[in-house]
Parts: sequence; C-alpha cells; structure tokens
Amino acid sequence: MDNLGQLTLIRGLLAIASGADFQMEADRLNSPHTSAVIFEALGHQLQFSQDPNSKHLGTTVWDASMVLVKFLEKNCRKGRFSPSKLKGKRVIELGAGCGVAGFGMALLGCDVISTDQTEVLPLLMRNVDRNTSRILQMNPGSDSFGSIEVAELNWGDKDHIRALCPPFDYIIGTDVVYAEHLLEPLLQTLLSLSGSKTTILLGYELRSTNVHDRMLDLWKSNFEAKSVPRSKMHSEYQHPSIQLFMMRLKHSDSKSSEIEEVKSEETKEISEENDGSDSVDNEVCDCKHDGIEEKGENVEGQKLSEWKARRYGAMAARLLRDVKIT
Repeated sequence: MDNLGQLTLIRGLLAIASGADFQMEADRLNSPHTSAVIFEALGHQLQFSQDPNSKHLGTTVWDASMVLVKFLEKNCRKGRFSPSKLKGKRVIELGAGCGVAGFGMALLGCDVISTDQTEVLPLLMRNVDRNTSRILQMNPGSDSFGSIEVAELNWGDKDHIRALCPPFDYIIGTDVVYAEHLLEPLLQTLLSLSGSKTTILLGYELRSTNVHDRMLDLWKSNFEAKSVPRSKMHSEYQHPSIQLFMMRLKHSDSKSSEIEEVKSEETKEISEENDGSDSVDNEVCDCKHDGIEEKGENVEGQKLSEWKARRYGAMAARLLRDVKIT
C-alpha cells in the first residue's frame, strides 16, 4: 500500500473510532475529563485513571487486560473460576499498570497483590482505592469481594520477591510481553513466585513475531502451557491478535513441550457454561494481525461498541506509527 493509501486508511479508522460513543482519540489526551476508562466487569462499573502521555507504558489501559477480565466473567458460573473455588485464593498480578486484571480476580473473591515498578504505583494505588471504595459502598456487608493491595516488584529482584511470600495460587499478567530483554527477568520471576499448584494466566497482544517466538520457546521449556481458544473467551471482548495462556510448572515426567489447546479435564470446567461448541482452532499460535473487517462486516454507518472503537483506534495508532511519509 502506498503512502496515500495508508493515510486514507488511517483517516478512515480514526473517523470510525471518533464516531462511536467511546471517544478513542479523546481518551488518549491527558486531561481531567478524558483520562479515565469506564469498564463494566462482573456486574460492577469500574473507573480506571490512565495517563497515556507519560513515559511509562504501564500508565495506559491496554486491551488484553479487558479480554482477561471478560474471560473470567464468562467462565465464573461454574468450574475453577467460580467464586466458590476462588474465594480466599492468593493472587499476584505482574505489571499491573492501571490495575484492571487484578480487579477481575478480586471481584471473584481472591486476595490480590497488584505489582509494578515504582513509577507506576501512584496511579495504580489511586485506581485500587477508588474502585475498592466504590465496590464496598455499592455492596455493604457483602463478602463476595476479596481484597486488593499494591506492592512494588521489579522482576528478578530477590528481596521484592521474598517480601511477597510466595508461592501464590494464581499469577496473572496482561501485556507484560512486549520486549525481548524482559523475557528472561519475567521468566525468573514467574518461577520464583510459583509452586507446584500455581496456575499462571497471562494475556498479551502480538506486536512482534520475534518476541512471540522467543517467549514460546522459554515457556514450553519451563511450563505446561495451554492457549485458551477464542471460543472460550467473551464473544465481544476478543481479537485474533490477543491471546490468553494458562500455564503450570512443568513436571519432570512431562512428555510434551508444545503449546496446546485447552482440552484437559480442568478445562472442561471452563466450558460447562459455554454454548456447547467444542470447535477450536488447530493452530493455536497462529496470531493474525489486526484487520479492518475481521468478519467481513460493513462498519460504515453502524454504531460501534466501545470495544470495537478501541480496536479500530489501536490499528490506526499502529499504522500511524509505522507509516513513513516520503
């Protein structure tokens, strides 16, 4: 595609996004009225402050965190993600950023520690305090909400890790994989925080095939890792470029090191409340890139959902970053 075609495409995507109720472009501006994201999760309306203009990636709400929370919402009626199974479980969130994913687990009864680097903690603490107060005010006397607290964690820092008192029942993280030099510290942190019964739930958006391939090599060398098929995700909050992985420490007698679909007995619990469809994609690691019309739908003249507006805005931003005007 030539420069003119790329610019035309970018303008079209921005027009689509700005025409929706969710003003994607406005939300990218750091002003008192436009720097918050409203997100409906597990029957609660949450509000997350963000600062997209800061120099730290952790101060922006990224889409993979929403996909993970909506995955929990879809699969919480029965099975391993039901409140009866999660009540009181210890959860640590890595690279929490604005704190979206951690609230998904806390709303299901978990005791969550949301962690990030020092620079991100003030914004994270503000979101945790605001949303915790709102949840408790709306549900006085209810014990369905677990707890969520904030702690500093630099990956690989032994003192930070020791202070958190591992192992945890669950380790979660979204969009923590974006640069190759972070993969090894992340791996060592995951290993240090895990026990034999720890479940790791990670979500991320494919941005670099090199990082993606290196990540898979590290994971399948150390964990039994399964890719969650899109049929198990929320029907709207999903995208071909966003994947969820469930992992556990690999046992010495493990026979397979490949990334597999979620087909085990433990995964059957997840699908009990789904529509009964067992069809899944065979190539679970074949991540496709963003497309304007993912299913051939005609978006012209339609009122977009907030989620689709986010995705079109994200694609426009990516194209705008990559395009070179000559």
